[in-house]
Amino acid sequence: MALSDKRSARLTVLVLFFVSGVAALVYQVLWLRELGLLFGNTAEAAAVTIAIFFAGVATGGWFWGRRARGYKRPLIAFGVLELGVAATALLFFLLSDAYRVVYPGLHDAIADSAALVNLLKLALSSLVLFPPAFLMGGTFPLVAEHVIRQPDQMARQGSLLYALNTLGGMTGAFIAAFILPMALGFTGAYMLAISMDLFVGLSAVVLGRSWLLPEARTARTDPEPQKTQSASPLPIRPLWLWALAFLSGALTLAVEVIWTRMFAQVLQNSVYTYATVLILFLMALGLGSVVANRLAARRLSPVPVTVVLLVLSAVAATASPWLFHTLTEGMSYLEGGESFTGYMARVFLTAGVVIVPAGVLLGSLLPWLLSSVQSWLPRPGQAVGQLIAANTVGAILGALAGGFVLLNILGVWVSLQLIGLGYLVLALITLALHPMRQQKPSLAAVGVLLVLALIPDFRSLESIRLFPGEELLAERHGSHAHAAVVERNGDRLIRVNNYYRLGGTGAMESERNQGRIPLMLHPEPKDVFFLGLGTGITAGAATPFPVEQIRICELLPEVIDLAEGYFSEPAQGLFEDPRVSIHAEDGRNCLMAQPETYDVIISDLFTPWKAGTGNLYTGEHYRNVRQRLNEGGLFAQWLPLYQLSEEEFQIITRTMKEVFDQVVLWRGDMYPEGPIVALLGMEEDQKLDPEAIIGHGRALADNEDLPADGVLAALMRFYAGNPDYSDWPGEGPVNTDNRPIIEYRAPQRQSQEDEQQFVGMPLARFYEQLLESASPATDPYLSRLDESGHDYVRGGLSYYRYAVLSHEGHEDAALVFLDDFLARTPFEVAPEPSADERAPSGMAD
Repeated sequence: MALSDKRSARLTVLVLFFVSGVAALVYQVLWLRELGLLFGNTAEAAAVTIAIFFAGVATGGWFWGRRARGYKRPLIAFGVLELGVAATALLFFLLSDAYRVVYPGLHDAIADSAALVNLLKLALSSLVLFPPAFLMGGTFPLVAEHVIRQPDQMARQGSLLYALNTLGGMTGAFIAAFILPMALGFTGAYMLAISMDLFVGLSAVVLGRSWLLPEARTARTDPEPQKTQSASPLPIRPLWLWALAFLSGALTLAVEVIWTRMFAQVLQNSVYTYATVLILFLMALGLGSVVANRLAARRLSPVPVTVVLLVLSAVAATASPWLFHTLTEGMSYLEGGESFTGYMARVFLTAGVVIVPAGVLLGSLLPWLLSSVQSWLPRPGQAVGQLIAANTVGAILGALAGGFVLLNILGVWVSLQLIGLGYLVLALITLALHPMRQQKPSLAAVGVLLVLALIPDFRSLESIRLFPGEELLAERHGSHAHAAVVERNGDRLIRVNNYYRLGGTGAMESERNQGRIPLMLHPEPKDVFFLGLGTGITAGAATPFPVEQIRICELLPEVIDLAEGYFSEPAQGLFEDPRVSIHAEDGRNCLMAQPETYDVIISDLFTPWKAGTGNLYTGEHYRNVRQRLNEGGLFAQWLPLYQLSEEEFQIITRTMKEVFDQVVLWRGDMYPEGPIVALLGMEEDQKLDPEAIIGHGRALADNEDLPADGVLAALMRFYAGNPDYSDWPGEGPVNTDNRPIIEYRAPQRQSQEDEQQFVGMPLARFYEQLLESASPATDPYLSRLDESGHDYVRGGLSYYRYAVLSHEGHEDAALVFLDDFLARTPFEVAPEPSADERAPSGMAD
């Protein structure tokens, strides 16, 4: 083969290996999301998915690495594995459909045992993830066996391969987050990844038959070579080398998990921002491999370089909290100007300054260790496979320890300090095990650094940013989130990840309305399901009703703990009521896995752009909800209009109308700037029952003589209209699991929130148009109301117009609508529209 042909062959193999890395991360991102939909978007479910994927990669690396040298044509073997990845990945569609049928029944049979439920999830995830991950794990050893011709090239060539594959993974993570979901949908994106593997596999098989180098063929048939002494002096001892690969993998992944939580305190926490942290981390690991490649080219002594890399990694991990605090000005929420591009640019820049330099150091250690392994294990495939396997097993344990142990016990700052100490301890042990010149001074220097690293009190750094007049009452560092109870002006609220509010006592009536309004509309609610707990005030509104069962699913156990400890009274005895069961589980998964049906299902307010909440607005979720409703049941989907544009509101409404025969709209309050509404889904022939409303009102007031018109007017002023009999929301896209428009579009729109929020006067005009399209007298849903009831509905619109105009300073015009409200209703004095001084839930003000 001519020299130019050899170079062309080598370049082609490197490109194929890069594309293989791209496909692998697209798979990983999509698997994580799909299994999250199936098993719940909990930290445990995500950990299981990642652990199984890594376990498959580690096992495959070890298995195929030991067999790599036996292949005369390792490039063909690599191609066959890539084809195997494509084939096993394709089976995911069949298994996923089967799981959706089988899983609820299996879950029901073992629901009383959390251990068995988790074991079931582990088994089902393993069937999907382990086979392709096992084959993926063999690709690196086989490519290394093909590319690396001499043992002393292992560090240099191996680090190059590692860099290419990792940077390919970074590219895959980028396109899987920013491009593919909206361009192709998740099914299309998954098929693209399969096509990439098919292309890589077929190309490798064809090229392997044509471009097998003669010297490589001879080398494959020779007897096993004897272990030779590396040209580099003082290689690291074999046992400690494996320990370093394992422990560095554990520390590196623990850092990545904790950095993700750290940045969750100041970012939008959309799919884009979470992907940004992953992309930057993979970029850093890839650049770290480039650094290792350059170091290997200089043929430096392995031990001193390893010690230096460990010490610098310790400094980087330990310094990252201080750097983060400085860049974010004490954990201030990151904003990026007037565009989504500007916001993401600032996120990339800020996170990159913290992650990339430190990550380069963390990522250079593993590929650098090849400089030692080549001295006593000269077979490239086996060396790379076993080293990657040891590192990956460590990564599994590190990710689990970081997410479920360190964060729970120590929090972010002390965890990073402990990890930095861990790197210094590894440096000390490496020095102690390997005699070398200047050993004692080196030991002393690292020892001094170890002592100095113990001195800073990282607990002095803020764990939450308090605004003027706020006091921190309690906080919980958990595997799911950092949650805190804050008191402000005598009101309490729960804040998650520093800036995301889950409501509080300052908006008591508005929050109670979210539970009260749907329950008032059902003639006889017995079984009630709440998707989301928050403070418990909304679910607590159900306790005065004569219900038999109140089931609540809340994703964050930290929130359940704080709500029970600090909101028992405003939640009206919710946490002591024997009818109530609260589960720390993903609400969508709760409904899908359990066979119970309900009279009323109430979905809480969820930040639409937050990663993982978009699947609570999809058609698949709504169909699952409908299946869990009893005959005559109601589903209330509460929406924060101050976090949605009209277009997004239309998409969600359109999606519900595709599933429910009838969808009507109710206001939850009269706030001009922070309004909430409920889309109420039900069967087509259901009508509003005035007698049921009056009966509920009198029972709640414990007063059978309560005037019927007062009860009815108090509720009907919140009725907004019937979209089924209007041109709104019109034709257009719907939100599905395959194309989650809300989850991906809302973050991009959020940067122009002031221009696109559906609040104030635009919302008032919409309400007016809705009533014009289907007046109370012609609205079939209101057919049991008499003329006075129709007036209560129109009076509610006038009241909202009054609230908006008054807020905007148009007092004279506002009074006209206030007079109309009082004329249409039995009220003598109208309540203040902002009596609760409600701040919008979702983001701290």
